[in-house]
Amino acid sequence: MMETLTQIREQVIQCTRCDLEETRINSVPGMGSFNSDVIFVGEAPGRSEDIRGEPFVGAAGKKLTEALEASGIKREEIYITNVVKCRPPRNRPPNCQERDSCADYLQREIHLVSPKIVCILGNTAFNSILGGNKITKHRGKIMRKDNQLYFITLHPAATIYRQELSKTLKSDIQKLFSIITELKNGRDIPVDVEYTS
Repeated sequence: MMETLTQIREQVIQCTRCDLEETRINSVPGMGSFNSDVIFVGEAPGRSEDIRGEPFVGAAGKKLTEALEASGIKREEIYITNVVKCRPPRNRPPNCQERDSCADYLQREIHLVSPKIVCILGNTAFNSILGGNKITKHRGKIMRKDNQLYFITLHPAATIYRQELSKTLKSDIQKLFSIITELKNGRDIPVDVEYTS
């Protein structure tokens, strides 16, 4: 029997793999269209997400929605998730054990949605998924690992404190969806960084 996103969601909701289960209000499984051409992956839930049990519903989520709408994309058309599914206390970055505990959930989400591209939001997600850092140096680039394409951009939270980054995020999201259009039309996309297994 094939696994479904609903089954993963239920496992995330009941998860006790790390200490975050003791401090969370709600686990925050991924959400959105399972037919999406793109999965957006952030760092971890914040306060609003912890309360509601949904990803990207706070201030950063609003910024992401604005950037999507500027490209003519509705939130419900995409799939969105986080590297870590529970809020770390005081919104601190998730530690290695927390990331490792959740890694399997993310891999399974990506496998099931099978997106044309995974959009990595921010440094923590970049480091967790591809071992990268220096998001400002790599944003807007396309990377490939194990035959999966990745697109790197800022975390929308960065635009809350630095308004000028809103334009950067919007332009990256426009670039992302133009790449998706090219892929859907069967065109090859030049890859900036190729990871070898």
